[in-house]
Amino acid sequence: MKKILFTLFVIMSLTACSDDEIASPEIGLTEPDGGYTIDKMQWLRIQPEVKNANDATFSWSLEGEEIASTANLVYVFAEAGTYNLEFKAKNAGGENSKTFAITVNDKTYLNKITQVFDYFPAPGQSVNKFPTATEDDTSESMRVKAQTALKAGNLISLGGFGGYVVFGFDHTVINKEGNDFSVLGNAFTNGAEPGIIMVSYDANGNGKADDEWYEIAGSEHSKSTTIKNYEITYYKPETEPTNASEPNYIRWTDNQEQTGYIAKNRFNTQSYFPLWKGETITLKGTLLTSNLVQQGFWMTPPYEWGYADNWPNTDAKTQINLDWAVDKDGKAVQLQGIDFVKVYTANLAGNSVTGEASTEVSGFTDLNLVLNK
Repeated sequence: MKKILFTLFVIMSLTACSDDEIASPEIGLTEPDGGYTIDKMQWLRIQPEVKNANDATFSWSLEGEEIASTANLVYVFAEAGTYNLEFKAKNAGGENSKTFAITVNDKTYLNKITQVFDYFPAPGQSVNKFPTATEDDTSESMRVKAQTALKAGNLISLGGFGGYVVFGFDHTVINKEGNDFSVLGNAFTNGAEPGIIMVSYDANGNGKADDEWYEIAGSEHSKSTTIKNYEITYYKPETEPTNASEPNYIRWTDNQEQTGYIAKNRFNTQSYFPLWKGETITLKGTLLTSNLVQQGFWMTPPYEWGYADNWPNTDAKTQINLDWAVDKDGKAVQLQGIDFVKVYTANLAGNSVTGEASTEVSGFTDLNLVLNK
């Protein structure tokens, strides 16, 4: 009887092993005739269908060097040429692979801003002037005006703290070794009006700036005086002041239980509140302590590195390294490249003589194209 039970146990065990056998991954992907073709500095996206992919690991290798460990590939090439790309899928049942031919075409790109996705300035002395706004303007018409100005290399003003612009290019700015780009402004010696730089790449492939944003963590990012998650609300004045200068012009309150005003000065007499916005404006971001000081005259020395409109455009310290990017939790991220940039005014400071600190943007330089790499 014991022998019979033992024999049945062995048979049942073998049957269970057979039923639970793990099948190796099957890679299903129709390769285009002649292989994949892409222009350099544009995203290559490959989405293979993998059967039996439970608990599988993946690997993409370019010329024998692993470039990704995800099921789908999003990759950008810096140089034209012909490449061999291998995809592997592996689980406990085995491993399968598929090799593709990749042809990367050369292409010439514009080294400038080619599109503005959003323009939303805070109140400021150059708002409604750069670019010019009227009572008939809308958010869309002002976006177009900002785009026209930046495509021509003309400056736009972002106003006081939090005012921003979002723009893009006709190519992906690649994260290479060393510095990658510069955002141009109108800073001069001891005349900095720093803006924080945010970057993003087209992760979902829809061509819109609606993916995750990463902050370029400049020299002030980790200082105890820097306020993260700062929020400010500006209130449109009921009437414009009759005096040439008015220190208590546009009132603001913030989430630090503080209140104050944007001053009006005699050099700019138009309304400082964006004419196409409502009665209040609320903006958010990281607030940096301003360097604004008075030494016989008002001056704003620059921060050390990592900001827009902080150093003169000809200074190498305008250059930004994509390796400085961090996520919303302050954790460093490794980006292959970027498609979108957001710049917003980082300071809340000013006076009734020279006005508020307001970041200006006049252009963008991709150092890949400058150096022809």
